[in-house]
Amino acid sequence: MLTGSRICAISEVNPLNIEGHESPFYFCANIMKKESWSLVLRVMANLSIWIAAPVIIGSILGEWLDEKFNTKPWLLLATIGVAFIVSMYGLVLNAQKEFKKIDEDFDKDKNNLEKK
Repeated sequence: MLTGSRICAISEVNPLNIEGHESPFYFCANIMKKESWSLVLRVMANLSIWIAAPVIIGSILGEWLDEKFNTKPWLLLATIGVAFIVSMYGLVLNAQKEFKKIDEDFDKDKNNLEKK
């Protein structure tokens, strides 16, 4: 079951051995209540910018360089290639940051439930 922050395993065992909460879905359902669309939208917007911005900038820069040096289409292709590499690098870094934040939130929620 996807909660937005973690995939919850569906099993017959109480995931945290919390007394009084025998349902295997208790832990996942509790996290799902706390999740909001703002997290999803923020992550998607951030990652989408890393896809679009370098390619757009690379295209404009490549077209301008090709016009200036009369090398159509080689500088355009080169700048789009560099833009692709920059996009992938930015996507990986931002995805790692977001996954780290999500894991920290998940661990914090898990510890709060264990204390109850």
